[in-house]
Amino acid sequence: MSLVKLNIKGISYSQTQNGAYALILNEVDGDRKLPIVIGAFEAQSIAIALEKEIKPPRPLTHDLFKNFADRFDVVVKQVIIHKLVDGVFYSSIICERDKIEEIIDARTSDAIALALRFDAPIFTYKTILDKAGIFLKLTSKEEEEAAEKESIVVDELFPDDDDTNTVESVVDNGLKSLSIQELYTMLDGAVADEDYEKAARLRDEISKRANKDEK
Repeated sequence: MSLVKLNIKGISYSQTQNGAYALILNEVDGDRKLPIVIGAFEAQSIAIALEKEIKPPRPLTHDLFKNFADRFDVVVKQVIIHKLVDGVFYSSIICERDKIEEIIDARTSDAIALALRFDAPIFTYKTILDKAGIFLKLTSKEEEEAAEKESIVVDELFPDDDDTNTVESVVDNGLKSLSIQELYTMLDGAVADEDYEKAARLRDEISKRANKDEK
């Protein structure tokens, strides 16, 4: 079976259900995206690895694994999402030590969190992408509306909730009223308090404003 290389498009959270996140993977040589439901802790760990500017005062679990592996000369060579059963993705971590290769079973969220820290490529089989991959239908304003449409697709992965005025939406609306200096101050405080979910939201708001300024 042929392997398809993936990269990380981003992480989205559901506006209709607290604590529900989805990791969006994108095929490198194509337009299909692979959404994978993950937990809040794993979402934070992946977000921290993606955001190079956020430095936790203490190592997270995946950082500890990386430090442990470095100490004993273990290298993660690649991650393969090899199976999909009843909506659950199964992955393998391909490791190497002293030129001996080992394959370790892992949850997909953990495997990707480690792949980021080792700069290791992520793959899946074409059959899995054919089964679970999605195309995002973009309008003429593709670049501006891509993020919004992606969130809509992600929300469809989760069951509806009558309470649409979630904690996340209230917090995000509050951030919009803050100055960029206040956002950076809050970001420093969130990292110091090890509140990485809040730190990720602050970074998202800062990035949005930076993108608008560039335009």
